[in-house]
Amino acid sequence: MAIVEFMVEEQDGGFVARSSCGCIVTQAGTLEELYTNVREAAACHADECVKPDSIRLRFVKVVREETIAP
Repeated sequence: MAIVEFMVEEQDGGFVARSSCGCIVTQAGTLEELYTNVREAAACHADECVKPDSIRLRFVKVVREETIAP
């Protein structure tokens, strides 16, 4: 069973969803728009890969993010 997983963050009053592999990104102003956009993005990507059996959305809240030198 192929599952495409997206990490969803709230940003600027809307939502940004990124696939766990990082190759699919979409955004929306509402949850209903997000569901539609994620389905469309996954379908477009499925033309290049395996069509997913389901789509999982993981809603995450970024409390703190830092970039440090190696």
